[in-house]
Amino acid sequence: MMRRQRTGLCASLFLIASSIAPAFAEIVIPSLTYRTGPYGGSGVPYSDGFTDYLTLLNERDGGINGEPIKVVECEYGYNTEKGLECFDETFEQGALLYHPMSTGLTYQLIPRANELGVVMHTMGYGLTAAADGGMFPYAFNFPAHYWHAASAQIRHIKETEGGDLTGKKIVHMYHNSGYGKEPIPTLEKLADIEGFELVLAPIDHPGEDQTAIWPDVMAQSPDYILLWGWGIMNEVALKSAAKADFPMDRMIGVWWSANEGDIKPLGKRGDGYKAVTFHAVGTSFRIFNEMNMLVYQTNKARGELNNIGDVLYNRGIMAAIFATEAIRLAMEIHGTTDVTREMIRDGYEQLNFSEETFASLGMEGFIPDVSISCENHAGAGLVAVKQWNAVVRRWEQVTDYYEPDDALIDPQVATASETFAESAGMTRRGC
Repeated sequence: MMRRQRTGLCASLFLIASSIAPAFAEIVIPSLTYRTGPYGGSGVPYSDGFTDYLTLLNERDGGINGEPIKVVECEYGYNTEKGLECFDETFEQGALLYHPMSTGLTYQLIPRANELGVVMHTMGYGLTAAADGGMFPYAFNFPAHYWHAASAQIRHIKETEGGDLTGKKIVHMYHNSGYGKEPIPTLEKLADIEGFELVLAPIDHPGEDQTAIWPDVMAQSPDYILLWGWGIMNEVALKSAAKADFPMDRMIGVWWSANEGDIKPLGKRGDGYKAVTFHAVGTSFRIFNEMNMLVYQTNKARGELNNIGDVLYNRGIMAAIFATEAIRLAMEIHGTTDVTREMIRDGYEQLNFSEETFASLGMEGFIPDVSISCENHAGAGLVAVKQWNAVVRRWEQVTDYYEPDDALIDPQVATASETFAESAGMTRRGC
């Protein structure tokens, strides 16, 4: 691609050569973090959980099948340009896979990762169309993506309303970026199908000043508000809703708008707030006993505070589990512990997690079954709803897992996949 060539022929050749090298001396796993700025409150617990699990494997097992893990952290402050620099820096250090933790950064990295042959697992974020594994061989977004989330939000509202949304008004309050815009096509189609009015309420980065948007939103007299924020935007939006006396049980967040740090500052006013989730909540998992003994009590934890049980901390652990088990499977498939990036892609594409698998890892009941294939990089897309109980100050799951509306979503994925690939100069690999 001409755009890539202009970034420097020597650097490009080095990166391509690195991507096809047979193996690395260590299992290098990067952690692209943002511990500072308006998104730090959300970035810190996720990154801590991710790193602490890798530390646990090193302390307990000597790594993966005896191969030690080297964590390379790079702070990019949720800034896309700095994130691209972090990608290049860690790639040169032998990074075997990536979790960008930013939809905007993911957009930029997908063509590059495809060119260089390195996996990106954008778990529940990023480019929704990356569910199409035939087009995006190195991008994975399981166990659920944005359109699964939007579909589940509307389905839950429909159940709450007795099965009829005709004439209802639903506000989509979103971070005015690729992340917040991703669910709009699905929401618009659902509005046509279900007969509700969709009102768009974008909030510009970083979302700390919402004084102008809330009077307009409340003037609409919405029946429900969908919150798609991140970092400081979530806390400000929830406080603004409470100040406006909007019923909290009629505000439903996506899974990135439902961290303890978002809702705890509201105290009792936050009671009843809902959000979708693709995994269980809480602290009742055996793995935390080992984490406490081998990571926290030995002063090897990445964070200064014990975040065990918080939603984003647990989600970071979940991402690390998928990464390390994909590496373990790649070792098994190829009969070697000296795995390459391409081998790891094979591991991701053949992951088959049952509930028993997670139980064996000490995370019993944490997530429904996950099965990945060449065609499907998004998994089953099962999504549940949780609700904040301000009395006990914790999340409680209040629904079973919803099956996705594949008849609605699959054609959208197919269209969006072709559109993005064409704009990025990518061609279909097929399965």
